Amino acid sequence: MSIPQWSGPSFNDTVLRDFYESSYLNGVNAEFIENLYETYLDKPHALPPEWRTFFDTLHNGSPNDIVSAKTKDEIRQTFASASPDAAVTPSLESMALGFSKQNSVMRLIRAYRVRGHLEALFDPIGYMPRIPTADLHPEYHGLTATDMNTVFETFPLATADRLPLREIHALLRGVYCGSIGTEYMHITDSDQKTWIQKRLEQSWPWKTPSNNKKKEILQYLTNAEGLEKYLHTKYVGQKRFSLEGGESLIAMLHELIQHEGTNGIKEIVIGMAHRGRLNVLVNILGKTPRELFQEFEDKLDTERTLLTGDVKYHLGFSSDIETPGGLVHVALARNPSHLEIINPVVMGSVRARQQRRKDYDRKQAMAVLIHGDAAFAGQGVVMEGLNMSQARGYFIGGTMHIIINNQIGFTTSNRMDSRSTFYCTEVAKMVQAPIFHVNADDPEAVLFITQLGLDFRRQFRKDVVIDLVCYRRHGHNEADEPSVTQPMMYSAIKTTDSTRSKYEKKLIDENVITKKEGDKIAEDYRTALESNSVIVPAVKGQDTTGLDNAWHPYLGTAWDAS
Repeated sequence: MSIPQWSGPSFNDTVLRDFYESSYLNGVNAEFIENLYETYLDKPHALPPEWRTFFDTLHNGSPNDIVSAKTKDEIRQTFASASPDAAVTPSLESMALGFSKQNSVMRLIRAYRVRGHLEALFDPIGYMPRIPTADLHPEYHGLTATDMNTVFETFPLATADRLPLREIHALLRGVYCGSIGTEYMHITDSDQKTWIQKRLEQSWPWKTPSNNKKKEILQYLTNAEGLEKYLHTKYVGQKRFSLEGGESLIAMLHELIQHEGTNGIKEIVIGMAHRGRLNVLVNILGKTPRELFQEFEDKLDTERTLLTGDVKYHLGFSSDIETPGGLVHVALARNPSHLEIINPVVMGSVRARQQRRKDYDRKQAMAVLIHGDAAFAGQGVVMEGLNMSQARGYFIGGTMHIIINNQIGFTTSNRMDSRSTFYCTEVAKMVQAPIFHVNADDPEAVLFITQLGLDFRRQFRKDVVIDLVCYRRHGHNEADEPSVTQPMMYSAIKTTDSTRSKYEKKLIDENVITKKEGDKIAEDYRTALESNSVIVPAVKGQDTTGLDNAWHPYLGTAWDAS
């Protein structure tokens, strides 16, 4: 017996497809209608007239029950109990195509929020593959060139109520596919997601720093590059685990200390490994150049040598640094050779400082952990620290994680050989931390996302991860020749100008500085190194913690004396 065949229009027929996409039977539209209703409650005049009339008259001609509904569950119950005969339903013929297109715009917005980072430009050397993602393009959602000038509702976006599709798409590309790649849609807390969306989307295009701020950024890039070049020529072949390729870290840490000092932080404890540590000691904490040079030349005084005996890129330091909010005590914890093992020590130190200050709101002391990309993905203690981050006995109000992601672990650069995840940051999703990948060659973007991350940590008291995507100009240490093991990567690095050079050129093109002024900034820094000047406005020796003197009786004591 043959089965009768349907002779009507196929499902692919445009009319039937539009009918289905605009139907209440399509589950996608449930959220669409709920969002329309939420807009109706907050800003009814932002809705098309037919929808405003629909909600006004939904329940027997009275909106009272609807207006009293506050949650989505209440909204659903109210809609379910409403009389369908009383509703003034917009014409299907006039609305079907519009609903379909509006749904497509909603799906496009969500696609960028979820997967925009896959096409973001945060790799300064173009080594990390960008993943072509079909649903980031309007055509995938049935939106054509003729729709680009059509005005659509934008209520999923934290921006104007209605915009042409062309502007919506440009905003999404700018926010989610520029120098910053953002991962936050794995977070289940809607308040946290909405907060990030508003900070990213409402402020686009992001505010350009003032000329004075741009000059300050250039100064810190100059400091970072200048120290490395000076050490490279003066102490040829000696290990220093250069920061070259990741110089934006210094501008980033300066911004972090100043920003948090302004917002009430009194103490910051930093934990980091060897990469860039000497640069942080001199250019952030104010260790004198002469003291560092003595360590390179093995000329330290006997007392200090006997105290530790450790290598120069493991030593700790602390300073009181001036900020608009007052002095901030910044301590760099000593670093054992075992990567990441310092993390729980730093977290415990911060917890103790909070307890000492009776800082039960966790607002006066904070932890900053600086990781390598391979170590963050590979060391189990990272996951253990994250697991403790929200536990009551170990909670410190959130840690700021910064990854110096030079895209290589010792001699392993292919992620398929070093980990089983696309990014080195995936483990942070276990605590629903927001993750921001940022191009280290765009220092203005680095500072923008640093401020955003710090504000998120303070607002929600959660860990935040900033993945500073950069490169390593030299080998694992300065005695290695990386072109032997990574010929393709280093052929790209050798032709890449430094972050400072690129940023100086940008400021010259913008008429912020002249080439002569840029050269003078570099010359002045070299002079400061040679004259043993303190590089940062640190107030060393002034006790703000009340504990500095407690250690003095133990220093230089002959313990074998009777």
